[in-house]
Amino acid sequence: MAAGPLEIEAKYAVAEHEPVRAKLRSAGAARVGCVIETNRFFDRADGALRDAGCGLRVRAAAAIDGEPVAATMTFKGPIQAGAMKVRPEFEVTVGDAEKAAALLTQLGFAEFFAFEKRRETWRLRDCSVELDELPVIGRFVEIEGPGEAAVNAVAATLGFAGATVERTSYLGLLVRGVDLSDGTRHLRLT
Repeated sequence: MAAGPLEIEAKYAVAEHEPVRAKLRSAGAARVGCVIETNRFFDRADGALRDAGCGLRVRAAAAIDGEPVAATMTFKGPIQAGAMKVRPEFEVTVGDAEKAAALLTQLGFAEFFAFEKRRETWRLRDCSVELDELPVIGRFVEIEGPGEAAVNAVAATLGFAGATVERTSYLGLLVRGVDLSDGTRHLRLT
């Protein structure tokens, strides 16, 4: 795979977001806003992307507060070995998530799973901190930054030093945690 930008993140399961919000406020973090995302995942009929540990996603976001967030199409490569989740990531802004999904379908990809997520975004130093809530699997805090040192520093500030990093993607956690035998392919927030 060609060298490209890397996604470098640490993700932690949490029971509640409010203690993290309090630490973010006391650390001087800036709250950016909150959205409801719809994340749609695509693959070839033979599952070649999933088999290779890759992902192809179209994401639309409806702002609850803060600035509007553009729709994106993202390709993620396989996760690299290490303590954090590090993987190649190529993301482009798209004007219309439905048209992007239709384009992928025309190119031979099929949507195989979708889920909604509530995401509250904060900025602390040079990292983004996402307070995420998903159906079935609950609440998480994602810290993404330019390098592992920056992510670890913010994680320590928020009380996650030494905590277990969840390296599995939300898609992987959801597929593992949901009985798909009934045809469930789209999970919504309640």
